[in-house]
Amino acid sequence: MSLQDIPLFSALTERMKWLTARQKVLSQNIANSDTPNYQAKDLKPQKFKDMLARPEETGVRLASTNASHIELEKKLDFQTNKNKNPYEVTPTGNGVVLEEQMMSLAETQIQYQMTTSLYKKHLSMLKTALGRQ
Repeated sequence: MSLQDIPLFSALTERMKWLTARQKVLSQNIANSDTPNYQAKDLKPQKFKDMLARPEETGVRLASTNASHIELEKKLDFQTNKNKNPYEVTPTGNGVVLEEQMMSLAETQIQYQMTTSLYKKHLSMLKTALGRQ
């Protein structure tokens, strides 16, 4: 049995994958801050409903106790959104606001650290339960 078979660990792993992908997109925005007509991108936020819709990846499943329960649709990849109305645009048409991107990057880093901390704490609790400290 691997840790990925435990729903909590697979959900935390999925969250870390999303945060890594978001950091990559935000880094590309910063790298293209001087590119003419470049528009800032970001990933669609993760939603708990979407995580439940992908049980093959996260291991989180809804309990179906009745045949009339509603099934959720499945979505398999992360999608990016372009900022349609940036509030600051350079004369060359670039819509990347460095301050905004740096704040988003810092927020992503904080969330990643929190997620890894949760992962470590739950792993420590599992080891304690098994008698291996």
